Amino acid sequence: MDVTRVASALLQGAAQVIKGKEEFLEYLITVLLSGGHVLLEDLPGLGKTTVAKTLSHLISDGEGKPLPFKRIQFTPDLLPYDITGVDIFDPDLHSFRFVPGPIFANLILADEINRTTPKVQSALLEVMAEQQVTVGSVTRPVPSPFMVIATQNPVESEGTFPLPAAQLDRFMMRLSLGYPHRDAELQILDTNPSELVLSHLEPVITVDELLQARALVDQVYCHPNLKEAMVDLARATRNHSDIRLGASPRSALHLLKAVRAYAFIKGRTYVVDEDVITLAPLVLSHRLKMVDPRTEASPLIRRLAIEHCNKYDYS
Repeated sequence: MDVTRVASALLQGAAQVIKGKEEFLEYLITVLLSGGHVLLEDLPGLGKTTVAKTLSHLISDGEGKPLPFKRIQFTPDLLPYDITGVDIFDPDLHSFRFVPGPIFANLILADEINRTTPKVQSALLEVMAEQQVTVGSVTRPVPSPFMVIATQNPVESEGTFPLPAAQLDRFMMRLSLGYPHRDAELQILDTNPSELVLSHLEPVITVDELLQARALVDQVYCHPNLKEAMVDLARATRNHSDIRLGASPRSALHLLKAVRAYAFIKGRTYVVDEDVITLAPLVLSHRLKMVDPRTEASPLIRRLAIEHCNKYDYS
């Protein structure tokens, strides 16, 4: 396959299962191609789990099998070693051996991540940032590519633990599926894609093609002035009167990676200012702590992005 067609192949394949969500799928593939992680925040029954399963079916491990995928159901009684793995004593060998946890897979679904304690959530911090897991005194890499798709229900608060800022900062984007439009919902009734289509979905790309596409994404040109606009945007959130906790330097780096991947999906070899304006709310908003918790950060981030992008000349 022509590596430049990786994004279109993934989008077309995912659209067979996820109906009427073309824009959402573009954002999801953007995160995948830029090596990030995504937080899906939405109501029950909208297909958050199906999204993760679909993605794993679309990528082959190189031997014709779907990409190794693990689902971790986060519950209050979960322990950190249930995720990372643990050393156990082997009486036959008279020594300890490591039993890997479900985190040692390419694609991880962290289902209802906010239903477990912060101590367990912290088991994901190292692996999401560095693609490695430390148990005891031994550090082990996870397979490449590696991606975490976490889900949470934003409505229910009983029995949940809010994600700490350090955890939220690991997610490149926070996305929401939302309800499908009427025609798409009719298609869902007719085809039941999560059960009938997903089970027969064939891989459309290999792991090698995905890694090659990621290498091309890194080569997408971003004008120096546009990088300055992104840095200015991140810095503007740190001294804004409506924001208590601003965006980290990691957020600007994630934004740069995301806009490059988004430009690649759009068939361009360069980033434009509209890419930054479109993606900035998705990349930055969930990292901010507002002075008034009832205030939605996304509109403010979009206004700041427009303001700072318009300050520079990109010719």
